[in-house]
Amino acid sequence: MRSIVRRLPIVLVLAYLPSMGSWAASPPALPISPATIDATVARAMKAFQVPGMAVGIVKDGKLVYAKGYGVRELGKAAQVDADTLFQIGSNTKAFTTAALAILVDAGKIHWDDKVIDYLPQFRMQDPYVTREFTIRDLLTHRSGLGMGAGDLMFFPATDFSRDEIIHGLRYLKPVSGFRSKFDYDNLLYMVAGQIIPAVTGKSWEDFVTERILDPLQMQPCAASYTRIADRSDVASPHVVIKGELKAIPVLNMDAVGPAGTINCSINGMAKWLETQLAAGKMPTGQQLFTAERSEEMWSMNTIIPVSPLFTTMYRTHFNGYALGWGVQDVLGYKKVAHTGGVLGSVTWVAMIPELQLGVLVFTNQESGMAMEAVGDQILDAYLKAPRRDWVAIGTSYGAKRDAAAKTIEDAAAKIEGSSGSPSLELAAYAGTYRDPWRGEATVRLENDKLILKISRTDSLEGPLTPYSGNIFIVHWNDRTLNADAFVRFDQGYDTKVAEMTMRAVSPATDFSFDFQDLHFSKADNSQ
Repeated sequence: MRSIVRRLPIVLVLAYLPSMGSWAASPPALPISPATIDATVARAMKAFQVPGMAVGIVKDGKLVYAKGYGVRELGKAAQVDADTLFQIGSNTKAFTTAALAILVDAGKIHWDDKVIDYLPQFRMQDPYVTREFTIRDLLTHRSGLGMGAGDLMFFPATDFSRDEIIHGLRYLKPVSGFRSKFDYDNLLYMVAGQIIPAVTGKSWEDFVTERILDPLQMQPCAASYTRIADRSDVASPHVVIKGELKAIPVLNMDAVGPAGTINCSINGMAKWLETQLAAGKMPTGQQLFTAERSEEMWSMNTIIPVSPLFTTMYRTHFNGYALGWGVQDVLGYKKVAHTGGVLGSVTWVAMIPELQLGVLVFTNQESGMAMEAVGDQILDAYLKAPRRDWVAIGTSYGAKRDAAAKTIEDAAAKIEGSSGSPSLELAAYAGTYRDPWRGEATVRLENDKLILKISRTDSLEGPLTPYSGNIFIVHWNDRTLNADAFVRFDQGYDTKVAEMTMRAVSPATDFSFDFQDLHFSKADNSQ
């Protein structure tokens, strides 16, 4: 996700003053002082334009630090605190695997059961893959599909149902061999969640609420935004548009709830981490899931290559994905972690089991570097790492990344700005197009301009500007998306427009805009 460094207006700088922390008694001694955490958060929020943040530290079975910073929504006075609800995004995935682990403990399912034994309608493009696909495969990002494949069926918000999304999987083309490599996936986690009603008769939402959230007394945390009973303390999502921070509405993504719709607070998630670090034993002393299941959920299934950056910054030797968690070594310790991101909000969860340590960083803006900077600064203190300034590191990295993206964006804008007329008359491109998994899109001619509208969502509509020949750029009317895309029309041998494909203009576009997986055929070719 994108982050743009800009100087902030004074009203927002004032919002960085921390709200009150919460401790059972006086603050315990920490290897990093509360003042240092305060200062790191303030710098990160200013550098990356984050209006609100919440931080929590779990150590030795207790929440030893919980504090909110800034405001829940830009322009409003209500401050973030340890009870403020944030969209935790893909940190939901660990709840889905835990729910399945409960069923494994009960003997209802096994990790290596075939998916089609529970969901007969499940199909991948390759019949062999369909036949061999297991519940474990649903959870480990090794399906052979590309990163974020099919995410456009739920993002931005659509009216697709879970059954329709499962049906659409059969049309997604693999980009690698089955079980051969890691490519992050959301849709298959939704499929994993659908195992639960197939076995229990209860929805994923009800099961997670009744078997995890309620026993852990995590209220007011909820399985989805639509299930939040009291919205008096909820963080609003924010995005940066042309350097300006803006609050946006929460997107409804209930269609893929098991992949990322839980809303929770620092106080609520602390109970979750306490249970994780205690091998499934809840603060009440009862087992949520067995220690055997805990070990399985933390054991690597899919290898992820170690990047030079990880080797340099963390001395990482192994990296991979377990069941709902990423696992790697950092500075000599095993780290179990995950991040979560939805439009306008990101969250960071990390545990060092050997130290009985868990760290939580939630933000109501989509800058991943802000949460990483704060989280890593805290981890460094506990891991006795050499002193490093993670805000400065993130700022430098972000500047280079943004500059590289801007170079590509500017080059495209220059070509677009000097483009002449397209290869054909505008009317030749107009018509109805259909993609096997995403459905219908229309291109209409309106006041001498082409307008692209992708069906089943209000967000994906915008004008097409000529770029080169039969290639245009669509500029979405919803500028919060930051996802303008090339639109290429191809002609058949009869010279009529026959197909339409797409690709994001900027490398900074979120991977869930998987435009590259679309292949529209023109349904009405009378032009």
